[in-house]
Amino acid sequence: MALTELSDTETRPAQRAGLSEYVVVVVLAVMGVVVLVEAQGVHRALAGDNPVSPRAVPYVVGVLLLVVAVLLALDIARGGRGEAEAGEDVDLSHSTDWLTLAAAIVLFVACGQLIPVIGFPVSGVLLFFGMARLLGSRHLVRDVVVSLVVPVAAFLLFTQGLGVYLPAGPQ
Repeated sequence: MALTELSDTETRPAQRAGLSEYVVVVVLAVMGVVVLVEAQGVHRALAGDNPVSPRAVPYVVGVLLLVVAVLLALDIARGGRGEAEAGEDVDLSHSTDWLTLAAAIVLFVACGQLIPVIGFPVSGVLLFFGMARLLGSRHLVRDVVVSLVVPVAAFLLFTQGLGVYLPAGPQ
């Protein structure tokens, strides 16, 4: 095959990435800097006699965010590109269902606002069941069982296991 018969994409080196791919790099770098700066505000007195202060985790996370940002920038500069989503259950020919998305947001916000009124377990049941139905689940019995088990298990784990008390309902 002669050189003149090749398409533009076959004769040119990989195109440089667009600005949108570098936006992720900037966001990661900014997040890393913010985490490192905010870690300075953590008081050493909170650590007590422990040799590892409470600043250790934010420092590690901040440094890792910066390292990932640098590695991603290098990959993009060398021609690396993110692949389009090719999930087996994703139909890329359909656009976003804005009505379902809006309903999910309203349900999420409503359940968050209802926690002080009806309690975490009941609000969680409503959230799980509502989201399952909104996202197209057709298994009513399974939806009800999962919607009852998961929020109640989370409530018990936090209150009994961790000692973090979530609102149980009206008092």
